[in-house]
Amino acid sequence: MSDVREKLFQYRGYTPVPFLLAMILFARPTEATMLIGAIVALFGEMLRLWSVAYTGSLTRATGGVGAPEVVVAGPYARVRNPLYIGNLLLYTGIGIMANALVPWLVIIALAFFSLQYALIVSLEEEFLETEFGADYLEYKRNVPRFLPRLTPFKHPAQDHQLPNWQEALKSETRTLQAIAIVLLILVAIWLRGWAWFSA
Repeated sequence: MSDVREKLFQYRGYTPVPFLLAMILFARPTEATMLIGAIVALFGEMLRLWSVAYTGSLTRATGGVGAPEVVVAGPYARVRNPLYIGNLLLYTGIGIMANALVPWLVIIALAFFSLQYALIVSLEEEFLETEFGADYLEYKRNVPRFLPRLTPFKHPAQDHQLPNWQEALKSETRTLQAIAIVLLILVAIWLRGWAWFSA
């Protein structure tokens, strides 16, 4: 099991590619799906950016799981895995925009990524429990894994865990470029379909 989890962690940046290609290949966007999907995707990317501002380049690690400390500030004061939640929202938003193979492609993608993230999170939590012991267990007891708490968890480490927006934007450059390319393709497909309909 750990080998599978480690592989999923290592290649997590590439697993969305087949789904994105399918979304583009079978895309049938409409004005409504473009608008609703864009809102969901934007919310997901904002959550990603907020999360990366507190974790920095650690989110880009492609080797083994690691962390210098338990991050408990920003979105991590409300939920333990905001970055993965942001990913799911981002993928869902793009899926809604594409309006491809509705509803099966989005359902299959959500099921796949939910399983992938559940396995990756279990691997990360094992590392954090081993590495940080009681500190992480206290955080784990107080902050939910995926369902955000209404009020932020309070912890002394939050005094020095401050967001670095410049590093976050730098770290997110590749993601933002990929999003822009996919959006441009979907807009082109949508405009082409709209032009055919108008003609």
